[in-house]
Amino acid sequence: MSQVEREFLEFDVVIVGAGASGLAAACRLMKQANEVGHEMSVCVVEKGSEVGAHTLSGAILEPRALEELFPDWAERRAPLTVPAKRDEVYLLQDAQKAVKLPNALVPPSMHNTGGDITRYVISAGNLCRWLAEQAEDLGVEVFPGFAAQEVLVDDGGVVRGIVTGDMGVDADGEPMDGYTPGLELRAKYTLFAEGARGHLGKRLIETFDLAKGKDPQHYGIGLKELWDVPADQHEPGLVLHGSGWPLDKHTHGGWFLYHADNSQVVVGLILDLAYQNPWLSPFDEFQRLKHHPVLARHLQGGKRVSYGARAIAKGGLNCLPKMTFPGGLLIGCDAGTLNFAKIKGLHTAMKSGLVAAETVFEALSKGDTGGSELAAFEDKWQSSWAYAELDKSRNFGPAIHKYGTVAGGAYNFLDQLVGGKLPRVHDTRPDHARLLKAEECEKIDYPRPDGVLSFDKLSSVFLSNTNHEENQPCHLRLKDPELPIRENLPDFAEPAQRYCPAGVYEVLEDADGQPRFQINFQNCVHCKTCDIKDPAQNITWVAPQGGGPNYPNM
Repeated sequence: MSQVEREFLEFDVVIVGAGASGLAAACRLMKQANEVGHEMSVCVVEKGSEVGAHTLSGAILEPRALEELFPDWAERRAPLTVPAKRDEVYLLQDAQKAVKLPNALVPPSMHNTGGDITRYVISAGNLCRWLAEQAEDLGVEVFPGFAAQEVLVDDGGVVRGIVTGDMGVDADGEPMDGYTPGLELRAKYTLFAEGARGHLGKRLIETFDLAKGKDPQHYGIGLKELWDVPADQHEPGLVLHGSGWPLDKHTHGGWFLYHADNSQVVVGLILDLAYQNPWLSPFDEFQRLKHHPVLARHLQGGKRVSYGARAIAKGGLNCLPKMTFPGGLLIGCDAGTLNFAKIKGLHTAMKSGLVAAETVFEALSKGDTGGSELAAFEDKWQSSWAYAELDKSRNFGPAIHKYGTVAGGAYNFLDQLVGGKLPRVHDTRPDHARLLKAEECEKIDYPRPDGVLSFDKLSSVFLSNTNHEENQPCHLRLKDPELPIRENLPDFAEPAQRYCPAGVYEVLEDADGQPRFQINFQNCVHCKTCDIKDPAQNITWVAPQGGGPNYPNM
């Protein structure tokens, strides 16, 4: 337990993160309790200034889990207003040419129209805002602006809740006027739903050895922009996906462009963080991608209104850790439940939250006083449709890593045709270990942004509404402050300058002409890429004292 004298609040269940999985769990818990008149206290803490402020996703929603949670979601005015109506999939051959793939050659997982499920182009942030309203109506306490900074673990190794971050601490860690120590939020059970590479989830996986026997988790970085476009070139429900240019054969990824409502288009690139070339910049790859005619025709004449970036846990079932430990559960993307074969994770994240809520409620309603390891969760989870879906697509990511985009794509196409029954493929090399030395790779000369379709990092960060008070502790911790210049600069040309999509990391010269490593943490959009891709694993992302992006309609 923490040695600092703190005030505390006690709940039956504390949920860390007001994303889709955490809010789904909160709603399901209270619905069950209310239905049988069982008194229950549930608290959701969210580090964003408001629910949805830090939520970023494509997103095409399969409403299967939502329908289980709220069968009357339409009457409740859930923000699902644009059904996916038409699919187009492209292979970009170069900066001008592309091949449109016929439906017969598109893997079944990439089809968003047809069949018995209606999918919707949505804002994940708006979905979470709506879910938070439903949760509060049911009696859940939702606390935005409170970052979970530590896990409360008792002497017996049982998770007993979390500690929120101290407020009013200066850059040197000293209390200022208005200093407020964080609260202990104690719980019988704590659910961690922080999203991909959650900083507490990461510690829990290490502490309880939850990844034993699993492949290392693999990640992508997702970059996204929201555009207002002329009404005469807007087609609500049009869904485009593609791959190829500008990525080379050693760099895997794909792009999306969705026509949403209100004459808005969302466009983005998901770039696999297993890339090899340290000269590569995901941000600049995204900016030049938008100049391809296939994408440009949807954006020309429009105005970019928002920008963001976020890591995606894309390893799939092979990388999914054990999700239970004494006193709590890992759910959603904190564990890695995204189905990358579909480029969809909201529905599986929500389902993991529903299963968690049902397991916790079952235990508490029988008089459980908390602190147990909820072994029943694993059986329920592995019996769910979400687990079956992940099992069917378990080879998707590792096949592409192992065989390349073309051969891996062919393997996956066949695997999905036979229901995921081809031999299991593994990728046991972590993403950060993939970088080659700078001298072994070709330096990439990115074109200057034109300010029409492509833009620079700082103007993009401005559109993310990112803000951190300058006089607070840096939340990007270096285990060895000298390593970036001593090792990463000569070996990898210090790749943090390029893999960060927000201009946080720079190599500058001091007064003597010597290089120095600078961290502009105020720019951080909380994507976690640095925590994942640093070749020495020298950077640790922790929750800041406050701030971050504030995404509207993303």
